[in-house]
Amino acid sequence: MSSVDHADFKKQADKVRRYDELCTYDVPLNSPGLYATGFQEFLTYVLPRLELQLVLMFSLTQALHLLFKRFNFPRNFSEILTGIIIGKTLLGHIVGFEKHQLLFPDDDILLETLMKLGFIFYMFLVGVKMDPNLVPKAGKKGWSIGVSAAVCPFIVSSILGSQKLLDYYLPIYRRPAIRAIVKIIGLSPFPVIVALLIDLKIMNSELGRLALAAGLICDVLNLIQILGSTIYRIYFSEYGIPVVILTLIEALLVTIASISSHVLFLKIIQLTPEGKPVKNYYISLICSCVLVSSIACNNVGLQYHFAPFVIGLAVPSGPPLGSAIADAMDTFISGLLAPFILTYCAIKMDLVVFYDLSFLNSVLFVLSVVTASKIVGVCGVAMVIGVPIRDAVNLSIIMATQGIVQGALYESVYKLQSIDRESFTVLILSILVMALVAHLSVGFLNDYSRAYSGYQKRDIQHTPFNAELRILACADRLDDAMAVIRLLETSNPSKESPLAIYVLHLVELVGRATPVVINHRLGQKNANSHSRSHQLIGLFEKFGSQRTGFVSVQGFTAMSLPQFMHQDICSLAFDKLASLIILPFHKKWSQQGKIIFDSSLRRTINRQVLEMAPCSVGILIDRRKIRPPEASQDKEAGSVYHLGVIFLGGADDREAVAYAKRIMVKAVGCCLTVVRIVASDAVQENQWNTILDTETLREVKLQGANQHNIQYREVKSKDGPETALLINTMVEDGEFNMLMVGRRHSASSPLLTGLSEWCDLPELGSVGDILASAEIIRPVSVLVMQQQIVGRRR
Repeated sequence: MSSVDHADFKKQADKVRRYDELCTYDVPLNSPGLYATGFQEFLTYVLPRLELQLVLMFSLTQALHLLFKRFNFPRNFSEILTGIIIGKTLLGHIVGFEKHQLLFPDDDILLETLMKLGFIFYMFLVGVKMDPNLVPKAGKKGWSIGVSAAVCPFIVSSILGSQKLLDYYLPIYRRPAIRAIVKIIGLSPFPVIVALLIDLKIMNSELGRLALAAGLICDVLNLIQILGSTIYRIYFSEYGIPVVILTLIEALLVTIASISSHVLFLKIIQLTPEGKPVKNYYISLICSCVLVSSIACNNVGLQYHFAPFVIGLAVPSGPPLGSAIADAMDTFISGLLAPFILTYCAIKMDLVVFYDLSFLNSVLFVLSVVTASKIVGVCGVAMVIGVPIRDAVNLSIIMATQGIVQGALYESVYKLQSIDRESFTVLILSILVMALVAHLSVGFLNDYSRAYSGYQKRDIQHTPFNAELRILACADRLDDAMAVIRLLETSNPSKESPLAIYVLHLVELVGRATPVVINHRLGQKNANSHSRSHQLIGLFEKFGSQRTGFVSVQGFTAMSLPQFMHQDICSLAFDKLASLIILPFHKKWSQQGKIIFDSSLRRTINRQVLEMAPCSVGILIDRRKIRPPEASQDKEAGSVYHLGVIFLGGADDREAVAYAKRIMVKAVGCCLTVVRIVASDAVQENQWNTILDTETLREVKLQGANQHNIQYREVKSKDGPETALLINTMVEDGEFNMLMVGRRHSASSPLLTGLSEWCDLPELGSVGDILASAEIIRPVSVLVMQQQIVGRRR
C-alpha cells in the first residue's frame, strides 16, 4: 500500500471513528445511590430522575387540587399550575436554568415518551367510551348546536388563516404558527367536554346530555373537515393528485383497520362466556394492537393518536369488552398518566421572558376571535331553537372550553417547531384561563340542585283517593324488586284508585362516557330477554299483568356514573309526575338476621335523592327474609298483613299516615294500626303543625270507627330513651309485618331527647335509625317516609 493510499485509509478510519463517537451514547440508567454520587450526578441517571419527576408532579398536583377544589377550581388548573411552579417559570429562575436542566432537560426522551404513551391510550379510552350510535339520535337541538360549534369557528379560522391576510400582516416565518393555532382552537373535543361535565356534576342533567350530544357531533364534523381540507390543500399544492391518492389510501387503510378491529372485538365477545369477565390476554392483545397502530400511523404521516382513537371507536361500548378495557386501564391512564400531559406542557413554559410582543398580541387576537365566534355562534343557534338563555350561555361556554386534548396538540406543533416558546406559553396559559372561566361560570349559572324547587304538592297527602297514584320504584338487585312488589301488593290498587308504577333499574356506567336512560317500552336496547334489566322489570310487569285495568307498569334502565344516579332518579320522577320515590336501603339481612350486604354507594345515592327529590321519598328497609322465632311462626304464617304507623307529629309522619290510609281503603287481608306517641308533660309546639296532626289523626279515628281493620291508639313517653324502648317493644312483640315512620321530627320534641346524638343514619331520622338497628332480628320491614320539600333553600 502506497503512502497516499495509507493516508486515505487513515482519513476514512478517522471519519468512521468520529461517526461512531457521535452516534454512540451511553445512557446511565440506574444510580449507585444518592450518597455515592451526589445530587447533581444522581440526576444524570435516567430512571431515578424519572421517578423523582413523577413523584414531584403527582404530589404537588394533588396538594394544589386539595387546596383549590374548595373554591371550585378545576383539576386542569392545578395541573398547569404545578408545571408553572416546577418548570422554567418559577423553579428555573430560582435555581438557575443550568441546574433546572438537570431535573427537567429539554431533550428528556423518557418523560416525553411516557407522556405520549399516556395520550395514546387516553385517546383510545376516549374512543372506547364514545358511542357513535348516539349521533343519529341526537335530535334537532343536538345537531343544531353541534353543527354551529363546528362551522362557526371553521369559517372564522379560514378567514384568519387565509393566505392573503397572513401575507399582509405577518412575516413568512410566523404564518405556520397562526395556521396551527386556528386549527386547534376551533376544536371542541368530546373528552374535554366530558371532563368538564363530570367536574360540575351535571353530566346527567338535560344541559349535560345536550352538551354531550353536541360535542359528539362536533367531533365527527371536525374529523370530516380536517380530512377534507387536507385533501383540498394537497390537491392544489405542487404535489397534486399523487399525494391526494396516497392520503385516500391512508384513510382507506385506517377504515379497513377499524372494520377488522371491530370484527376481532366481536369475536372476543363471542368467545367470552356470558357473565364471565374478558380474559386478560385479550386485553393485552388489544393494547398491543393500539401501540402498533400508533407506530404505523406515525410512519405514514398521520398524527400518532389518530389510529388508537379510531380503534377505540370500533370497540363495542359497555359490557363485556368496553367495560373490561375501562376497568383495566382507566385508573392508570386517566388517573395518572393523562393528567401529567398538561403539567409536562406547563413545565416548558416561561412566563418571565417574552421577546416578540407584537406577535403575541396577534396570537391573543386569534384566540379571542375564534373562541368568541364559537360562543356567539352556539349561543345564538341555541336561543333560536328554543333553548333558555341561561342554558344557551352555558352550552356555548362548555363547547368553547379547552383541556388536555388541546394541550397535547399544542405540544406536538411546538415539538415540530411550528410555534416558538413564547407562543406555546400563551397557548397553554389560555387553556388554564378558559378551563377556569368555564368551570366557574357554568357552575355559577347552572344550579342543578334548584331544578325542582318550584315543583309543589307532588306527594301522597295531596293526591286525591280517586286519582292515579304514581310511584317510581328504584332497584339494582332482584331482592330490591321483590321487596317493593311486596309493598305494592298491599297498596290496594283498584279502578277507582289506579296505580302507575315506573320501574328504574340502576346500572353503573362502565366502558362508555355517555349516560343513557333506556325506555323498555320503546324497545331501544337490551333486547336480550335474559338480561338483568329485563328480569328485574319482568317481575313488575308480571305484577301488573295480574291486575290488568288498574295497575300500569313502565320499565326504564338508567346507565350512569354512580355520582350522578340521583339525578336520573329525580329527573324521571319529575318527568312522570311521580308522587313517591321508593329507594332500597343500603343494607341487607340474611335469614339469621345477620348483615350480608352494606353499600356505601347506595347510601350516598339515597341521601342525595332525599336532598333534591321533586316529590315524596320512601326508603324501604327489607327484613322479610329473616326467619321469625318459633314462637311466632304461626302468626307470621297467617294471611293477615299487619301494618303499623308510628306517629310523633310532623309533615313526614302525616305523609306516612296518608300512604297507610291509601293502602287501607277497601283493603282485604290488611290491618292498620296507628300508634301515636305523646309526651307525658304538655309541650309548647308549633300551633299550625299541631292542627294538621290533629286533623290527620281525626280522619284515622273516623275510618277506624267504620272499618274493623283500622285501629288507633296512644302511648305516652317522657323522653327519648323511653320512646326507643316503646319502639323496640313494638318490634319484639312481632305484631307488625311492616312499620311506617316519618324521617324528620321537631328537634325540640322531648320524645326524641338524646336520640339525635346517637343517630348513626341521619338519612333515616332518629326513629328510622332505631328501626334499622342491626340488633333487630325480627322480620319487620320498615318504610321511612319524607314528604316533598317545598320552597327549599339550598
